[in-house]
Amino acid sequence: MFITRENKLNWLRILVGVIVTLALVFAGIFWFDIPVFNFLRRFDCVTCEYIGEIFETKVWLAVSFIVLCVFYIRKFLRSKEKNFFKNIYGRIKNSYAFMVFASVFLASFAGIILKVLIGRARPVFYEALGMTGFYPFARDWAFHSMPSGHTMASFAGLVMIGMLVPRAKWFTWTLAIVIGVSRVCVGEHWPSDVVLGAFIGMIAADIVRAVVARSK
Repeated sequence: MFITRENKLNWLRILVGVIVTLALVFAGIFWFDIPVFNFLRRFDCVTCEYIGEIFETKVWLAVSFIVLCVFYIRKFLRSKEKNFFKNIYGRIKNSYAFMVFASVFLASFAGIILKVLIGRARPVFYEALGMTGFYPFARDWAFHSMPSGHTMASFAGLVMIGMLVPRAKWFTWTLAIVIGVSRVCVGEHWPSDVVLGAFIGMIAADIVRAVVARSK
């Protein structure tokens, strides 16, 4: 989305994306978060809970790392080179598993920092006490609502898969959006949390793709 066909970051698109995302986030905080949240909560179901369990950040990282290890081990077993372990990055950087893992890791790392800095109270406070707000640098999970971790990881991983397998792009994007919406349905996040998480995930995937392409 923010990368050219030559796998270079399009900084103008990124700037426009930042502006639009921040506008949506602030609009959500001040206007549409509560009404949209109340509407989507009606669709809470077991399926949404399962989606949350399947597409957790740690699941994305674990699965992609395991696949990456299998890829590297197979390459090692087939290689006859003596200095096989000298340039590990050069051997794994073009594998799909590495790009997905790196995208999810980058998005998650940025997300952890933002969660602590922003300190947004999760919707559970609103549903139980009618309370909303921001508590920067809070360490408790309950104040780490923004951005949505599931959404960041899923957009990072699925957008990257869509770039690597263009024919599946319609499916990966649809699934990423469904995952993001499901986080609101189960009451874990506000809509603006999902918007910011989606943007971070997309940016992370594009950055990894551009860096890998440049290092060839």
